[in-house]
Amino acid sequence: MNEPLRDAYLSRLGWRSVPPPTLDTLIALHRAQVERVPYETVWIALGETRTIEPLDSVRYLARGRGGYCYHLNGALGTLLDWLGFDVHWRVGGVQGSAEDERGATGNHLVLEVHGLGDTPWLVDTGLGDGLYDPVPLAESAFTHTPYDFALRPSETGWRFDHDPRGSFLGMDFAPAQAAVEDFTAGHERLSTSAESGFVRVVTAARRDADSVTELRGRVLAVTDKSGREKSEIDTRADYFDLLADTFRLPLPDITAERRAALWERVSVDHEQYLAARA
Repeated sequence: MNEPLRDAYLSRLGWRSVPPPTLDTLIALHRAQVERVPYETVWIALGETRTIEPLDSVRYLARGRGGYCYHLNGALGTLLDWLGFDVHWRVGGVQGSAEDERGATGNHLVLEVHGLGDTPWLVDTGLGDGLYDPVPLAESAFTHTPYDFALRPSETGWRFDHDPRGSFLGMDFAPAQAAVEDFTAGHERLSTSAESGFVRVVTAARRDADSVTELRGRVLAVTDKSGREKSEIDTRADYFDLLADTFRLPLPDITAERRAALWERVSVDHEQYLAARA
C-alpha cells in the first residue's frame, strides 16, 4: 500500500480519514467518484500517453485528472483493496451501437466486490452515464435517475442493459478473474486508433443523483428527469471554465499553448459536426 497516494485519492473524493470497509463506505465512495472524477478523454486529445497499471491510474486521479474505464475502475479497485474490500477485476465489453460485437470483448474493465452480504456487488464508475450506486449482482431492473437499467444473467456471465436514451446500448462481463494484461490490447486500440470514438471525439462526463452532464466536442448535454437540454460552447474561455467548474478538470499543468491547440481541435471537430448534421 502507498499510504500517501491512498490519502491523496481519498482527499479528492472528500475523505479526511480512512473509512472502514463497509457497504455504506462502498456506496459513498462510488457516488463520490462519479460526482467528483470525470469520465474523460481530454488527455488523449492533449497527446498524452497513459498506462493502465493500477498505481499509475491512482496517480492520474489523485493529481486531479480523470480517465476512461481502465483508469477509473482500475484506480477505484486499488483504493478499495487498500481499504480492505474483497475486490475482483472482470473483463467486460461495451456496445455503443447494434453493430458492435457482443460479449466480454475486453474494451471495458468491471469490478465486483465480495464479502458484503450474500450477494457480490457490481461496482462500475467507468460507464460515463451509467451507475450512480453500486448494485447487487442479481437479476433486477432499477433506476438511477434519469435512466432505467437492467441487470441479468447472460451467456457471457452478466448483461447490463442501458436505458435507450443513454450513450450506449449495454455491457457484458464475464465471471472469471481478470488482470491488467487482459486489457492492454484494448487500451492501445481505444487510445490510439483513428477508428476509436475516444480518439475521434473529445469527451467529458459526470453524473450525480439527479442528472448526467456530458460534453462532446463543443456540445454540452444535461439530462435529468425532465429531459435533455443541449447547448453549444462558443468561446475558449467558456470551454475551459466548463471543464474546471462542471467536470472538476482544471488542468493546471496544461500550458496556454496546449490549451490553444485543444480548443482548435474541438473547434475543427465542431465545424465538421455541424456540416455533417446539415
